[in-house]
Order: sequence, then structure tokens, then C-alpha cells
Amino acid sequence: MTNSSSQRLLTPKEIGSYAFLALILLVVLPMSMDVFRLNLVGKYLSYTFVAMSLVLCWGYGGILSLGQGIFFGLGGYCMAMFLKLEASSPENTAIQSTPGIPDFMDWNQLTALPWFWEPFNNLGLTLLAVVLVPGLFAFVIALAMFKRRVGGVYFAIITQAVAAILTILIVGSQGMTGGINGITDLRTLLGWDIRTDDAKFILYFVCVFFLFACLLLCQFILKSKLGRLLVAVRDTEERVRFSGYNVDNFKIFVFTFAAMLSAIGGAMFTLQVGFMSPSFVGIVPSIEMVIFCAVGGRLSLFGAVYGVLLVNFAKTTLSEAMPEVWLFALGALFIAVVSIFPDGLAGLYKTYLEPTVDKIFGPLYKKFKQILPSRGSAVKSN
Repeated sequence: MTNSSSQRLLTPKEIGSYAFLALILLVVLPMSMDVFRLNLVGKYLSYTFVAMSLVLCWGYGGILSLGQGIFFGLGGYCMAMFLKLEASSPENTAIQSTPGIPDFMDWNQLTALPWFWEPFNNLGLTLLAVVLVPGLFAFVIALAMFKRRVGGVYFAIITQAVAAILTILIVGSQGMTGGINGITDLRTLLGWDIRTDDAKFILYFVCVFFLFACLLLCQFILKSKLGRLLVAVRDTEERVRFSGYNVDNFKIFVFTFAAMLSAIGGAMFTLQVGFMSPSFVGIVPSIEMVIFCAVGGRLSLFGAVYGVLLVNFAKTTLSEAMPEVWLFALGALFIAVVSIFPDGLAGLYKTYLEPTVDKIFGPLYKKFKQILPSRGSAVKSN
């Protein structure tokens, strides 16, 4: 009983991590940045959902996916389709040959809305599609691969190939997807103008809210029996299989859940940036997302968040000052992570800063645990 209850409560380290991250995202950044820069941070935070999904999938499940951009992009496209249909009302598109359809369809001589666009006239169905479409796609890939025991580098290459194929399909279907330009000119969400400074400010906090909700959900999974089994599958797969567990089902679940998590980030990206294009679906963005996770630490959810922020802040700063140097800096950063500190920022934190955090929050946590039983016993006596 004691062990199970202690697993449910946050440890001093976790309390400190949540408090510090909340302080940065909810207080420091909003008070120190203008709306433009804060919206840029919101864009960065949309990538953290992918980084967290890779912590689950790659760090704890041992499944390296080089195609997480697929699910990020699918979630973003689902949200963009709803916003584009709202912006393409007959009144807004009266000058088109066919009013009531997106402009890129009219340019490509389409005279009716394709059937698969119809559900995105409804916000409820769109929100379901944001997680279910990428989740179903990931489930099909995982079922086909893991039931045939395809894993390791072969699985990574296959996900990379799927990302390339999907990019080609999106670019080639210009009349239905917007092609290389993607879906642009997104204006309102149920009549609320998402292009204003106030909307960008609110959407930033919405993204932070979903970030903390997903952090807690991922942490719950990792602390559960499922999380321990994922680590066992990663380290000694055959032993887990001989113990009677269906290893394939664990892999299918974590890969599908990681896809749905990435899709939430894609939807938040579309809302904050105002467009979605195939440039976020292909091989290059998928590899960048792996780098975000590796820099932060592929065994740490919080490390993944800080890794995303660090790499993207560096990318913005260097690309503004020296755009020709950025790609070399990114390559050097990845080499340094692999060769010098393979556990990323989380490893550096655990080595140098964790003892200090434990000293600060440890006594507070002990007092908190002492207060809880006394309150519980007081309630029972009453």
C-alpha cells in the first residue's frame, strides 16, 4: 500500500521540475517578451509534443521513428482544413468561379469540395480527426511492421520512407491539399480572429496548458506497469516475450500513442502560425525532431521540452545573425550530443543540478507528506 501510494505522489525532483517549468512558461516569458516573440515560443512549444512522443517511443520503447513529422503534419492539416473551410465561406469567396470552396481548389478547376473535406466543416469532428487520423495511420504502420517483428534500423528507415511518400502525395495533389504551398490564409476559429495579438497571446497559454496536461499523462504512463514493461521490452525483448507478454501489442500502443501526441502539437502549430505545409511532414523536419529529443535527453520528458526550446532559440538567433552557419551548428550540436553527453541536457542536469534541487525541495516534500496523513485521519475521525 505504501509503495503504490508513493508512486502516485510527485517526488521532490518532479515538483521542482514542474514548478520551474511553470515559472518560465507562465511568468518569465510572457512578462519579458512582446507578442511576436511569445508567439514564436508558442510555435517552439508545439514541437515539444513531438519530442515527448519520442521520449516514450524511442527513449523508453526503444523504437526510433524518423517519421514523426508525418503525424505532426497530419494533425496540423486536419486543423488547417477546418480553418480553411471557415475562411472559404461563399461570402468570402464570391469572386471565385466556384464560391464556397478553398481558393487553391478553384485555381485548379475543382468545382466541388472533395468528399474527405466534408467532415471538417464541423469543429467536433475536426478535433476527433486531429488525434484519430494520425493514430489510425500509425496503428496500421505499427501493426504491419511489429507483427512481422520489423524493428531497429529497418523500422527507422521505413518510417523515413513513409514520410517521403506522404510528402510527395501532398505536393502532387495540389488541387486537394494546396500542394507545395500548403493550406494558408487561415483567419478565424468559430468567428474568433486568430491573427490578432490578443488571440496569439491566448493561444500561447492554451498551448502551455495542453503541454502540462500531456506531460502529466506521459508521466502517468511511464510510472505505471505499462511503462516498466516498455523499458523491459527495450532492454530484454526476448525475455519479456518468453514471460508470456505480447510484446508486439506494447510496441503498437506506444507508437500509436506517440503519433496522437505529435498530432496535438501539429494542431497547435497550425493555430498559432496560421498555416500548414508539406515542409513539416517530410524527412528533414522528422530528423530535426529527433535532434530536439536527443539534445534534451531521450529518457527525460522535461529534458525534451528544454531541448526543443534550446535548439529552436539557437536556430532563430543564428539564422537571423548568420544564416549560412546554422546548419553546420546544428550538425555540430548533434555530434556533441552523441559523442560527449549522450544523455543530453537531462544527463547534465542529473549530474550537476539535481543534488541542489533535492536539497531545496526534499525537506518541503517530507513536510507535505507528514501533513497529508494527519488531515486524512482528521477527516475520518469527524
